[in-house]
Amino acid sequence: MPGRVPALMIQGTGSDVGKSLLVAGLCRAFTRRGLKVRPFKPQNMSNNAAVTADGGEIGRAQWLQALACRVPSSVHMNPVLLKPQSEVGAQVVVQGRMRGNADARAYTALKPSLMADVLDSFARLSAEADLVLVEGAGSPAEINLRAGDIANMGFAAAAGLPVVLVADIDRGGAIASIVGTHALLAPDEQARLKGYIVNKFRGDASLFEPAPAMIRQRTRLDCLGIVPWFAQAHRLPAEDAVALEDAAREGRSGAAAIRIAVPRLPRIANFDDLDPLRAEPGVAVEIVPPGKPLPCCELVLLPGSKATIADLKALRAEGWDIDIQAHIRRGGRVLGLCAGYQMLGASVADPQGIEGPPETVPGLGLLAVDTVLTAKKSLTLVDGVEQATGKPVRGYEMHVGATSGLDCAQPMLTLAGGRPDGAVSADARVQGCYVHGLFASDDFRAAFLARLRPGRADSGLAYDTGMDRTLDLLADHVAKAVDLERVLAIARSRQQN
Repeated sequence: MPGRVPALMIQGTGSDVGKSLLVAGLCRAFTRRGLKVRPFKPQNMSNNAAVTADGGEIGRAQWLQALACRVPSSVHMNPVLLKPQSEVGAQVVVQGRMRGNADARAYTALKPSLMADVLDSFARLSAEADLVLVEGAGSPAEINLRAGDIANMGFAAAAGLPVVLVADIDRGGAIASIVGTHALLAPDEQARLKGYIVNKFRGDASLFEPAPAMIRQRTRLDCLGIVPWFAQAHRLPAEDAVALEDAAREGRSGAAAIRIAVPRLPRIANFDDLDPLRAEPGVAVEIVPPGKPLPCCELVLLPGSKATIADLKALRAEGWDIDIQAHIRRGGRVLGLCAGYQMLGASVADPQGIEGPPETVPGLGLLAVDTVLTAKKSLTLVDGVEQATGKPVRGYEMHVGATSGLDCAQPMLTLAGGRPDGAVSADARVQGCYVHGLFASDDFRAAFLARLRPGRADSGLAYDTGMDRTLDLLADHVAKAVDLERVLAIARSRQQN
């Protein structure tokens, strides 16, 4: 169909091969060439989500890719988002709004009906773009999931897209994954493949030299680039919770560092709240896995969660509630964000069964507030000030439920329009709020850390500026390794089909 917008789909030979980061790098690289680029992912599964400029939610990776394109994020960049919860399966978000809950079998039945929404969003993005870069999910070779597929080859066929495969050589088996993926695809799907990229290469890339000819012999596919390991990836928001396991292994701390302990809740969400703190010199953020006690630290930070009650029960089962009480007796501070804020109160009630069976459970009792979960979901970009210091904050709300009680009379934040948010205990050592992304506000973060360590000088870290610079470094990194002219030509070939 002549006149179609150039577009290309990046599919992986498996999960966590680096598709999201690679697409972000391509987005910035082609944007710097003067093209109007838009990212797109038909279906995503993640509890690390972002509120968009048009008032919905998408996966955090597409938010980052929009940033790489230097455009506001939109619900149409990720029209189907699955957010795993507890007993009710996954929350299904369609074009930015919650449509319901579904377990794996129910979603399999629902999935084909979502193709119309996916194609509608793709058409809307295409209308404003010179180039659309589409990211797949998982692997197209998962033949047990092929029926009704909207995430990989099913969407590529419906939208008429050429496809480039990405393989992760760091984990080994890259050659087999490329050849095996090709072999498992149907002939018409094989015809969509226009090449492959080898990602996360460490060491001497010339050692891979015999492989492209071997792969071509078996698949007729050309190598479009061998991308070295991008060491600065940790400076960008991660989408998958596997990144927290890497963070837990970093062990980046010293005797003089401000220690912040974060319980690794089973259904942790929006954990990129921690990234600006991890980027601060002299701050050690420790992700505490199940089976380990909370360490001595200046701050215990309770993060967001996709299932407040289930994760509150898990926290108690680990004995972390006892550790938090001991931490407070030693004079330590506690901060709860969103679900973590809800856990700090006297009770959490779920009368409508939003997260599972209707029930009311006791909270940690550290704030004089109570929370009632409701079907209505707040999705709002916000700005305001912290009450204690008057420092400006910005971020977003993404939660179900309402919290009220005596400690709300002393809110943590005052948002635009004079709206209070959060609560602070009488001794000011325990506080919480509903706003995610607080610590990306540089002045607030500096003041907050100075309260944890009186006399601490502002490090001068400009978090958002640093993230943008990292996207430029990523674009340089990808452009040096990948044949961008060939990639663009493949995207433009769609106009002739």
